[in-house]
Amino acid sequence: MKILGIDEAGRGPVIGPLIIAGVMIEEGEEYKIDGVKDSKLLAHKKRIELDKKIKENSEFLIIDVSPKEIDDFILNKKINLNWLEAHKQAEIINELTPDIAIIDCPSPNCNAFEKYLRNLLVNKIVKLVVEHKADVKYPTCSAASIIAKVRREERMHEIQNKYGDTGPGYSSNPITQEFIKENWEKHPDIFRKSWITYKNHEKMKHQKTLQGFN
Repeated sequence: MKILGIDEAGRGPVIGPLIIAGVMIEEGEEYKIDGVKDSKLLAHKKRIELDKKIKENSEFLIIDVSPKEIDDFILNKKINLNWLEAHKQAEIINELTPDIAIIDCPSPNCNAFEKYLRNLLVNKIVKLVVEHKADVKYPTCSAASIIAKVRREERMHEIQNKYGDTGPGYSSNPITQEFIKENWEKHPDIFRKSWITYKNHEKMKHQKTLQGFN
């Protein structure tokens, strides 16, 4: 029986992609990815080690969701981030065809989220386990959180090499705040324009423009 775990990294930041990852192994072979746990509980060096181990001993799929794609869903399709995640999770389930898919649920309402997700699946009878903190409870979800986090770190490293020190990309971080202030118009492709942080800069510019006509 094939067990798939799905988790994400980079849900909250205003800079860079959202990463959705799935890791699938045969039931009873969890020992092959021994040592996995929620990526937030691991040091960067340990995540790198486990990332290699997971990829060598499982089937996996990683999806990068760019800032533009996030904005298209939220601003144009009027779909919130929870439902966007469901669409990407469905892509992973439909591609890897597990017998059981375990989801670290992003929504406060697990039942509603499961119903929405199931409607997106090709195989309507796949068993879904949709829970909060699944990345703590289930090895495949822990593994998915690790490879998602490592991919997110790789993408942020690429952005920093190209554009400068962004900080971690979270609006609350002082380095990120300063980077946004200086670069929100220069490099708009790396920002999530649907985030309030970005919108506030647009709003302030608009207000200054209007003041200039007074």
